[in-house]
Amino acid sequence: MTPFTENVVEIIRNIPAGKVMTYGQIAALAGSPRAARQVVRILHSMSKKHRLPWHRVINAKGQIALQDEESYQEQLWSLEAEGVEVGLNGVIDLEKYQYKPVES
Repeated sequence: MTPFTENVVEIIRNIPAGKVMTYGQIAALAGSPRAARQVVRILHSMSKKHRLPWHRVINAKGQIALQDEESYQEQLWSLEAEGVEVGLNGVIDLEKYQYKPVES
């Protein structure tokens, strides 16, 4: 695993229940601000293996980005089960629910 990938996995692993982060936010914290699409690939390929809370990662507009209806519903229900309010079109209030880890 590259250092960037390790950082992404660690950041996602540490998103608390009831909070979300964006792909771009994770990429920036992991050291590569322009690598949001790489975060998508890492999530897709490593979520099961590393038991990542993939459902807590959304797009920059604060929306569930999954196109597949079954996956979209799974993410929606998982977030709602953690107390995250999901509005029309899968929109989540980033002011209220976005996790902003304190950098050391």
